[in-house]
Amino acid sequence: MQENVIPTLATALETEKTFEGVVRQLLGMLELVTDLESTYLTQIDLDKGVQSILYSRNSKSMQIPEGLSVPWGDTLCKRALEEKIPYTDDVAQCWSDSEAAKALGIATYASTPIYLEDGSLYGTLCAASSEPKPLTGKGQQFLLLFAQLIAQYAQKEQLVQQLQSANSALITYSYTDPLTGLHNRRAIMQELTRLFAQAQRTGQHIVLAFIDLDGFKQINDVHGHDAGDVFLVQIGQRLTSGLRAGDLLGRLGGDEFIVAGLAATTGAAVDEVTASLQARIGPLLIGHYDLGTSQLQYQGASIGVVMVDPHIHTPQQAMQQADAAMYVSKKQRKNTH
Repeated sequence: MQENVIPTLATALETEKTFEGVVRQLLGMLELVTDLESTYLTQIDLDKGVQSILYSRNSKSMQIPEGLSVPWGDTLCKRALEEKIPYTDDVAQCWSDSEAAKALGIATYASTPIYLEDGSLYGTLCAASSEPKPLTGKGQQFLLLFAQLIAQYAQKEQLVQQLQSANSALITYSYTDPLTGLHNRRAIMQELTRLFAQAQRTGQHIVLAFIDLDGFKQINDVHGHDAGDVFLVQIGQRLTSGLRAGDLLGRLGGDEFIVAGLAATTGAAVDEVTASLQARIGPLLIGHYDLGTSQLQYQGASIGVVMVDPHIHTPQQAMQQADAAMYVSKKQRKNTH
């Protein structure tokens, strides 16, 4: 069967697109060339002191379960590595005190470590049997070869994961206001578009509040820009506390925020819906703020609230209407104060 391994290996490396797919193919071939009933790949976390079975192939009675995690200090792999015994067909004699070997019924055991390019230990490639079995020179060669191949693919897999994480972080950064952690303008417009589409499907309206923080320039001038930043963060936290499921909250920039959500088209009148949102978020912003270096008793913000039909208005038009309503509110508040 060993003569068929090379063309099978070449085909597997050419056709398999995932790390798991390649490993499973190699485990199957490793079973053929070693004639051992279980082959498996482990991953080792030295910081946590844990070894886990990533993938396994069990052809007979012995079962090496995938997902099994065991303390690294009590594993055959660690002993084989430290004692430089990559193979034995008498585990009971070689490691008589191994509880793991007894539990799994391992009589024959072979393993080789998998090192990445930076020299770190990734894991081990292993083969085992419940019966004493010899391991030929070719079997040992293939064990080493497959370990090297897995190391290359593991390195590639880690690189892909790092790139995906970096890309995810970049997307998050590009859609997040760095000060408050809320949606930024780009994310707001994207989420508003999604919300409008949802409202069109469900036959609902959009209720939208445009919030402008009255006196924010004076807060910066009197208390300093660091205190102003703390104030904005706390504004975001207070608005977040008043959200309902499905609501959208974001910071447009400067001292402007937006809250939007779905509203039923029947029942309450437009004025009732807008007044309800006004009453829900307006009081949240009024009151005492601890800015660290100073204290502030804030009188609240100018808020313009509108309800629009998503079949008639676009997100941009809704924003413009809410902005205009906010300026009406600001004028009224100035006259009142």
